[in-house]
Amino acid sequence: MAIKIEQKIKGYNVVKPEDKAAPVAAPVAKEAAPLAEVIQMHESLERPETLVGSTYKIKSPLFEHALYVTINDIVLNAGTAYEQRRPFEIFINSKNMDHFQWIVALTRILSAVFRKGGDVTFLVEEMKAVFDPRGGYFKAGGIYMPSIVAEIGGVIEQHLKTIGLIHDPEMDESTRRLIAEKRAAYEVAGVQKAGAAPAKAELNAAGFPPGATLCAKCNTQALVLMDGCQTCLNCGYSKCG
Repeated sequence: MAIKIEQKIKGYNVVKPEDKAAPVAAPVAKEAAPLAEVIQMHESLERPETLVGSTYKIKSPLFEHALYVTINDIVLNAGTAYEQRRPFEIFINSKNMDHFQWIVALTRILSAVFRKGGDVTFLVEEMKAVFDPRGGYFKAGGIYMPSIVAEIGGVIEQHLKTIGLIHDPEMDESTRRLIAEKRAAYEVAGVQKAGAAPAKAELNAAGFPPGATLCAKCNTQALVLMDGCQTCLNCGYSKCG
């Protein structure tokens, strides 16, 4: 039977006899293993009508009024094994309007990075490394904050830990035992030097012995001098290795 070709030939392929049975089995194999449609975070993802989130309060001696940081999350692949909660947008509100301009700029940039997708945990270290030329301050618990931007970074870090994007490295049992022994030895040495009974009330804001200085690793007033070496009673950091 002759077939008239009325269109221009763009390509051709020789069909062998053994290839004629192949197209019959192909659709069956394709339907047998459907691929899971996993939604990933990307900038073209539309914002749902409702988002879940948390609001954090920042009370800094640099500001007269407190800052309220709200981070809203989008839940991807809800109800499936691939369910994941990712930050989608951030808002910072305060009665203090002196820094309104840079706060609005910061929230828009952070929200844009969140919606871009990928690894957003790098924001924490970048923001915590911002220093105020006028000097930092100690927040509740004796933790040093070099700037208000660094504390906002700390809030983002806390939120990312809550939703599971950042995990704290667990301290092994031997390190915890060593820190406990060093703290007990330091307190005993202080009592013997003073020649009085131990006073539990004599602790700094972080809950560590008085006279402890700032640790460069965990930013906590827990660094004490023991056996001629600076040792942190909070994270175990030591200048002697």
